Amino acid sequence: MNPAEVAQTALAAPDAGISLMSLFWQAHIVVKLVMIGLIAASIWCWAIIVDKALLFSRLRRQMDQFEHVFWSGQSLEELYRSLSHRPTQSMAALFVAAMREWKRSYESGARSPAGLQMRIEKVLDVTLAREVDRLERRLLFLGTVGSSAPFIGLFGTVWGIMTSFQAIAASKNTNLAVVAPGIAEALFATAMGLLAAIPAVIAYNKLSSEVSKQTLRLEGFADEFSAILSRQLDERA
Repeated sequence: MNPAEVAQTALAAPDAGISLMSLFWQAHIVVKLVMIGLIAASIWCWAIIVDKALLFSRLRRQMDQFEHVFWSGQSLEELYRSLSHRPTQSMAALFVAAMREWKRSYESGARSPAGLQMRIEKVLDVTLAREVDRLERRLLFLGTVGSSAPFIGLFGTVWGIMTSFQAIAASKNTNLAVVAPGIAEALFATAMGLLAAIPAVIAYNKLSSEVSKQTLRLEGFADEFSAILSRQLDERA
């Protein structure tokens, strides 16, 4: 709407109720675009939050189950055979990657313990980095929305207030009915910015903490398994 239309609409229906939908439809096109963008960002944030919450819960269970089997005394060869022919994640992925390098080196006739140990550690590092990258995927979007959504909403607020003042100038009337719609649209844009930002910030902090915990757990297992393989290399040397 241009300022004259805003003024005419406000004066024609001064007693009309202001609902959220009416605020949206009466808003300037720029404010509408801001609101639509914030709604889309909020929906995508919630999709990421739910997906990550389910992923971390599943990975915690998988790590608990794997550690129980790994430390139960089962042969490493048997455990490798049971895991090598299916997709693996988390600790199981580290284990399979290291054992695969171990078997390849011995099958190819390599007998240098130092070289094999270095290759195993490199494989563990690469696999660990890949797993951590998968855990952190799309978290940057949450952080970006959490930091930028309030400012995007503020942009809508400023634009709405500008429209209100233009409506006042066009109508030459300072009646509250002329000012209220634009101010309400402006505040609605701010509220939507906060509505998108607050859950995104809280979820980003919580999920980042969860990533750190799982990363430390994976690093601990990688160090322990590397030490086990190093010990076996010393025994075979």
